[in-house]
Amino acid sequence: MRIDLHIHSTASDGTLSPLEILTLAQDLSIAAISITDHDTLDGSKDALSFGIPPSVKFLTGVEISAEPPPPFSCAGSFHILGYAVDIDNSELNHTLSMLKDSRKSRNPQILKRLSRLGIDISLDEVRNLAGDSQLGRPHIAQLMVEKGYAPSINGAFDEYLGNGRPAYVDRFRFECEETLKAILNAGGIPVLAHPLLLGIEENDILENLIAVLTEMGLKGIEVYYPDHTKDLIAYYSRLANHHNLLITGGTDFHGKINPEITMGYGKGDLFIPYELYEKLISSL
Repeated sequence: MRIDLHIHSTASDGTLSPLEILTLAQDLSIAAISITDHDTLDGSKDALSFGIPPSVKFLTGVEISAEPPPPFSCAGSFHILGYAVDIDNSELNHTLSMLKDSRKSRNPQILKRLSRLGIDISLDEVRNLAGDSQLGRPHIAQLMVEKGYAPSINGAFDEYLGNGRPAYVDRFRFECEETLKAILNAGGIPVLAHPLLLGIEENDILENLIAVLTEMGLKGIEVYYPDHTKDLIAYYSRLANHHNLLITGGTDFHGKINPEITMGYGKGDLFIPYELYEKLISSL
């Protein structure tokens, strides 16, 4: 049996609703899933309100953008996944509300920078595309593709929207230790997402980072991920075992925004075993 513990819904920047995700998980015979929307628990809340099918095990989840702990710096995304959190925890919900407000104020600034570069996209266009979803860079990138400003969503990020690119706008993030504590205080399990995307090329630096994060309360590493090679999976597994951390995995499924990724299967060759879900549950 396979699982997928990294899925995004329309509550953040995915294109499938939580109900559609539950249905697709059944159709694809995925035994356990977690909806881990960016800086919001709305996807998990909606899924629970619909009712979880008996054939699918479900973990509440969230993916939180945080600042890496000093003195570490990351060229890529520093994200912490929170599993099995109490969706009604006031501290966590307050933390996520502040992060969502930060995202909202960022979008007009991005569009202003794009306008200076000759790229004409209005906030209303982004709202219309996103619908009930949380507005973000993937929606802007999708419009850039539709209007012929970029060849692909990845191309839009590489040339305009990614970190260090001309239309990139930074935003508020909580310190890593605050983020870990918010997840732990909500009864959850904090896990470092997609370590490859941190952009840390030196193993000794990554190993030191994991040691520091473990001291702060980190409980796991997302070892299985579509961009992780077999060698990386083996390396991250050893790293997790060395620090007595849980091993998790997910596809980072977004639906049509990343059509090459299939829920539960990644790019077609990803298999995340059910026993990892069982170990995660037994740690609670």
